[in-house]
Amino acid sequence: MPPTLASLVRHPGLKLSVLAGEDRLETPVRWAHVSELADPVPYMDGGELLLITAMQIEADDPEEMSRYVRRLVGAGVVGLGFALGVNYAEVPPALATAAKEEGLPLLGVPRRTPFIAISKAVSAAIAADQYRAVTAGFEAQRELTRAAIGAEGPAALLARLAAHVDGWAALYDVSGAVVAAAPDWAARRAARLTADVERLRSRPGPASIVVGGGRGPAGATGAEPAEDTAVADRVELQSLGTGRRTRGVLAVGTGAPLGTAERYAVHSAVALLTLTTERSRALQEAEQRLGAAVLRMLLAGEPDHARAVAGRLYGGLLDAPFRMLVAEVPSGGTAQQAHAAPSGADGAPAEIPTDATTTAAGEAEAADPLGTLIDTMEAAAARIGESVLVVPDGERLIVLAPDGGAAVAACAEHAQAVEARRGTKARPRDRAAVAALRGDELVIGLSAPAGPIAAAAAYRQAEQALSVARRRGRMLVEHERMAAGSVLPLLADDAVRAFADGMLRALHEHDATGRGDLVASLRAWLSRHGQWDAAAADLGVHRHTLRYRMRRVEEILGRSLDDPDVRMELWLALKATAPGTST
Repeated sequence: MPPTLASLVRHPGLKLSVLAGEDRLETPVRWAHVSELADPVPYMDGGELLLITAMQIEADDPEEMSRYVRRLVGAGVVGLGFALGVNYAEVPPALATAAKEEGLPLLGVPRRTPFIAISKAVSAAIAADQYRAVTAGFEAQRELTRAAIGAEGPAALLARLAAHVDGWAALYDVSGAVVAAAPDWAARRAARLTADVERLRSRPGPASIVVGGGRGPAGATGAEPAEDTAVADRVELQSLGTGRRTRGVLAVGTGAPLGTAERYAVHSAVALLTLTTERSRALQEAEQRLGAAVLRMLLAGEPDHARAVAGRLYGGLLDAPFRMLVAEVPSGGTAQQAHAAPSGADGAPAEIPTDATTTAAGEAEAADPLGTLIDTMEAAAARIGESVLVVPDGERLIVLAPDGGAAVAACAEHAQAVEARRGTKARPRDRAAVAALRGDELVIGLSAPAGPIAAAAAYRQAEQALSVARRRGRMLVEHERMAAGSVLPLLADDAVRAFADGMLRALHEHDATGRGDLVASLRAWLSRHGQWDAAAADLGVHRHTLRYRMRRVEEILGRSLDDPDVRMELWLALKATAPGTST
């Protein structure tokens, strides 16, 4: 504890007496300062015990003393020491009255006690308090280190940290989810800080923010605080990780600002948790190399060898249906960029209208989309003990995840959130154009459920879905939904549209002269599968008129409508140019 006025009064060598402000003697003293100025306020920093002999002030003037004491209180002076038997035998009544009225502690200093003795006592007490804080900090570091390398890992470390700071502590993973907290009730408190954690994660590390002001108790003694006081604590959020990318967040809640010893403990916890994070990353990189070998064996049709190499590393991932995911950033952002910020594209980008709201999550996704996807899927899988196989493959990322599991669900939710920020209400071809201009948007293809024997087929499905996602300007396309949906959205492609326009141009030019409606007649005839009477009825013309028009179509195009390939191409051309195709 730092020195207080009470501890100075109790000091046997100073012999100080209390003349006013008896109820405020527990106030900490930051320093003892001597000043005989009539207005020493410009030289005060707050928290001082001011020592005077009243050489330069009118100590007998009540109005002057009232103004003098009021200025001291306003400057944060915590006490006034008056030398007895120097200029005044006793404290002047005007000064004593002013001190009592303002609540400023007034101490009598006997003549045999020099001011320097008080300064030395304050200095020695401050030094002793700092030494205790450093010693306690080292002891906390040792305890936290033992906890960190123990079997319980971060959970034990958080419990020790919460005890040291007399508060609570929580750990968030890379996605911002609470993975551990101490005491147990702190998990509910930590969950209410999700927005603040997201704000911290959007900043380059290392970073920290303070939430709240410490107006209420933190409840660290083991009992959960009441709802109205739990939100009044002071919470420090510290980012974890050695690079600019945040790998986790530590939250520490207390009822008051941290002292020196508590600060040592928090810094030690940050260092230990960062080491744990970096060690996990090294193991993860080794696991990815092993995963790449397992994937190569699966794609080569050697599932038994793949199981033998994987061992128990991926749990039951290869024993149940899984999904194959292939992701890439068209501009060339690689999966290795999950650990580094990508460089910007050359040249000024084209200005693209968008209604996406800039958020912390959006900024993180834009800076490192592949890394954000990895973090999202792995964090979701880790929370339920699910195994996933993640393999960076050049400019791509390949993931094997359990069908119907948390990782696949997290990927779908992430894609929905990102597409909402991108603004997916535009037409598909407009979205594709936007993606092409930006050149840095993540696209994902997801296969249908498969087993180890069908891994190669699942990879082809994921690549096909990825190709469709790229053409449509969508972030995620699932192969199953491609097969279950209509072929018409596939026609919303510039190459298909150019082919259709070229194939039908001569017919449109003929119709523009007013010599007949060949395009509408062709559409009606094809939609009725070549049935003359039904198509003619749709058009409101005689069947002989329709026969004449179809002969003109063959003459203009130089192709026979008896050829099924020609009929198929013409029908697709008509559908590709129909107004509803691009909506």
